Amino acid sequence: MSPDGPEQRVVTVRHAETEWSLSGRHTGRTDVPLTERGRAIAAQLPQRLAGWTFARVLCSPLSRARETCELAGLGDQAELRDDLMEWDYGDYEGLTTPQIRERRPDWDLWRDGCPGGESPAQIGARVYAVVADLRAHPVDTAVFAHGHVLRVLGACWVDLPTSGGSKLLLSPAGLSVLGYERITPVLARWNDDDLRDCSSLV
Repeated sequence: MSPDGPEQRVVTVRHAETEWSLSGRHTGRTDVPLTERGRAIAAQLPQRLAGWTFARVLCSPLSRARETCELAGLGDQAELRDDLMEWDYGDYEGLTTPQIRERRPDWDLWRDGCPGGESPAQIGARVYAVVADLRAHPVDTAVFAHGHVLRVLGACWVDLPTSGGSKLLLSPAGLSVLGYERITPVLARWNDDDLRDCSSLV
């Protein structure tokens, strides 16, 4: 640690496009593969991450995250972590938000969670365990996972409640950087989905 605070940076990568992410279906534990376009976008990740050296690589065990990690050239380093699996949507798995609201017009994921799945408190607890692990090992780390769980991770990193993730839009293959300003955890960059050049991330 420098006199100004931790130097650790955590780069999070949402998996690339799937058919379900394209159509807006809630994709929790269903193991949906990347689309061909998703694979092509993920294949650009080595260039987008050029300049980074990661001491650790954490990855959800679901195939869409693992394939994104592999196409990024970091599959050999990956530690598979169940805590990084997507929000368990339970009875709402595979449904779009409009379909869910046909059943329950006032439904809000960040407030209500999912029947038969996880509550905001439950996903927050497992993501806080990831944050604790990251802070216990203050080295540059890449994290490959899913849209909602990474939004929760961003919120937890800056000590917001789980619901803070509702304000953090995250695109497929979006890159974010978690770090510190002196000793304060910050979102140093969020949802960089510019496929042309991410050299400014480094």
